[in-house]
Amino acid sequence: MWLKYALHRLFWLLPTLVAVVTVAFFMVRVAPGGPFDQERALPTVVKANLDRAYGLDQPVAVQYARYLWALAHGDLGPSLSDRDFTVNQLLAIGLPVSLALGGLALAFTLLLGVPVGVCSALWPGRPFDRVAGKVALLAIALPTYVVAPLLALFFGVYLRWLPVGGWERGRWSDVILPVTALALPSIAAVTRLVRASVSEALRLPHVRTAHAKGLTPFTVVWRHVLPPALVPVLSALGPTAAALLTGSLVVETLFGLPGMGRFLVQGALNRDYTLVLGKVIVYAALVIVLNWLMDLLQVALDPKLRQALRR
Repeated sequence: MWLKYALHRLFWLLPTLVAVVTVAFFMVRVAPGGPFDQERALPTVVKANLDRAYGLDQPVAVQYARYLWALAHGDLGPSLSDRDFTVNQLLAIGLPVSLALGGLALAFTLLLGVPVGVCSALWPGRPFDRVAGKVALLAIALPTYVVAPLLALFFGVYLRWLPVGGWERGRWSDVILPVTALALPSIAAVTRLVRASVSEALRLPHVRTAHAKGLTPFTVVWRHVLPPALVPVLSALGPTAAALLTGSLVVETLFGLPGMGRFLVQGALNRDYTLVLGKVIVYAALVIVLNWLMDLLQVALDPKLRQALRR
């Protein structure tokens, strides 16, 4: 049954991605301006030749069909602003940086957010719980474009412990501030969600029975509390992981990182249809796949879901 459920959900991934691509394609086309509109207008003949070279003189339906055909072969098309590169090449440059940054931020989120949330639920009302709750609330309230400059100003300018920008492969000091700024809101959200879920799981009948049988607190939490408590956390973790892995526009811009956020800004400002679509497709694919994986993990952790699948 589990395999059937996984394959059934997998079957709907491609139609969902096609729907996202379709909506994004026509939305960028109806936006005002074009990829070759500049402050100084191009001669009519030159603009017509550029439109013809990139197929923009064709009807939108024809452009859409051609784009889908190229996309089916793994071709995201040429960049309309960086004409020496294709979108695949630009994403190959920026995606590893964004994935490295987001992967570290995701690991930081899970390694810190889950234990803090569990401890806060186990010690409700105590100083640890009160401090963790206030810090989490502050981290959620402060936007990233405020936290990131403050971290750079304090640790980079005043204390001079860490660099405030740049990216050099293999130099870990370059990623500490960006990862911290990117992960803080996610850590706060995961902490609050884990605390609420664990608090609810601690009141379940089978957990009280496990305590009555004399099991150690660690065993009760590990075997009987965490599995049901992590189910709602996994529901929110898919979009959160995708957002972290594709990189933050604000963080990459403020710290001068050559990630996907920079190319998205370039594409939006220059009306680079193919570059913007490439970013949207990568993000949508990550969201869809990660949500699928989170759904499978929920089934693995929740016996009620497994029983429902057997019916």
